[in-house]
Parts: sequence; C-alpha cells; structure tokens
Amino acid sequence: MSGRFARVGVVGGGRMGAGIAEVCARAGLDTVVCEADAVAARAARDRVTGSLEQAVRRGKLAEAEARDALACIVFSGDLDALADRQRVIEAVTENAEAKTEVFAALDKIVADPAAVLATNTSSLPVMRLGMATSRADRVVGLHFFNPVPMLPLVEVVASLHTSAQVVTEVAAFATEVL
Repeated sequence: MSGRFARVGVVGGGRMGAGIAEVCARAGLDTVVCEADAVAARAARDRVTGSLEQAVRRGKLAEAEARDALACIVFSGDLDALADRQRVIEAVTENAEAKTEVFAALDKIVADPAAVLATNTSSLPVMRLGMATSRADRVVGLHFFNPVPMLPLVEVVASLHTSAQVVTEVAAFATEVL
C-alpha cells in the first residue's frame, strides 16, 4: 500500500496541513507541502519542525525519527511541485471557492490519472470539489481531526461520484500507512 502511494502532496501548510504533512512524513512517505508562496512555505516548515521538536521533548518521538520525518518533506510555494504526486490532500482555508480553485488547478497539474485527490474539509460537499476536476471518481474526503499528529482519527467521505475502489484505497491508506 505505501509503495502505491509513496508520493504525497499537501496543499496548505496551516495547522491542519502541517499536521497532515507531519504524519505522512513520519510514515516515511515522500511528502511535498505547497503553500501560497515561499514565505508561507517557510512558515509551514516552522510549524512542522516545532511539532516534531515538541514530540521529541515529550518523549513521543526519538530525535532520529524527527530528523528522518523532516527529511521526507519538501516545502514549496508552487503547486507545480505536485505534478508527480500519487495522492494530494487539500487543506486550505474552509472556503468553497478557494477549495474549488485548488481542485481545478490540481486536475491540470497532477499528471497521474490514477492519482487520488482528497480534501480535508468537514463542511463542504466533496462532490462539488470533485466536479471541479475531470476525475470526480478519484476525489474523496479525507478528514483529519486536530491535532493531527496526536489524534489518530480520520474520516473517509465519498461523494456520489467517488469510486468504491478509491474509498477502499484511501481507507487502507489511513489505517495501514498513516
């Protein structure tokens, strides 16, 4: 399973996006975090670094594990950095227009037609976001709970268009890989 989805992207490096990136990296996945620009990308890196340092201080993570996790993450201010991703998890502000724009852009940027595009939204219809793409069958909700690194709870939300295979893959990814 992790080999099939070894390259993960996260759009948005705020509290939720940084947490999602951290758990992906701690699972050993090649993770790219995209933010609006280089300044925001550096702030996302600081969030992840701070969280990993706090886990080390609390004895929840060894220093070597924290270093390894950070080494798995690239921070970017350019969505094109997600072109080779096999799974992209959107975690931008809870705004329908912003999320729809992200999904429309990802549809053009992410090269693999079998890639899964996921949203962390808990309040917007997954189907609306899927319809902004040409691959609504590969769009799913993957709702993480906050704080992501400490709360191992993820809700998988399908739309009427999401294929059953994608739901199964994403559920296995959440439970077996992350």
